[in-house]
This record gives sequence, C-alpha cells and structure tokens, in this order.
Amino acid sequence: MNKAELIDAVAARVELSKREVSDIVEAFLDETKKAVVRGERVALSGLGVFESQARKARLGRNPRTGETVPVAAKDVPKVSVGATFKTAVKG
Repeated sequence: MNKAELIDAVAARVELSKREVSDIVEAFLDETKKAVVRGERVALSGLGVFESQARKARLGRNPRTGETVPVAAKDVPKVSVGATFKTAVKG
C-alpha cells in the first residue's frame, strides 16, 4: 500500500473527502518528521516508536579500492515496531 492507497482507504472508512484525508496524512507525516528532527520520541500506541539515534564516527572501507576512510558521526532515524503490531503480523 502506498500513500495514495492509504488516503483512499481512510477516506472511505471515515467518510471524508480524499483532500481532507490527504491534508491530515501530510500533517501527520510533517509533524512526526519535525518532532524526530528536534530529537523527540514519537510513540504511537499499537504501531511503534519513531526517534533519532546517534551513530558514532567510525572507520569504513571503500569497497572498490579497499582503502580505509573515515565516516563522520551522524543522527539517523530509527523506527521500532510495537508489540501489538508485531503480534498482528505474526498472525
């Protein structure tokens, strides 16, 4: 399911226009992104947790030349799936 299909499904379920649901989905995604960028943890009961995770600087290897290269420290997004969601997928 992609974003357009999600919007169609939610619009049919809650009896709102696709435009209204699209605005809601976009707002949800934007606010979640902004919160994670600020370093906040976004926990959605039954779905999971979105957060930022720091990665330390390290030495990597260029696969083409085998040369060791420094990889800078950085923050990366992390998503942890909730237990309810895991259980539903397992069946």
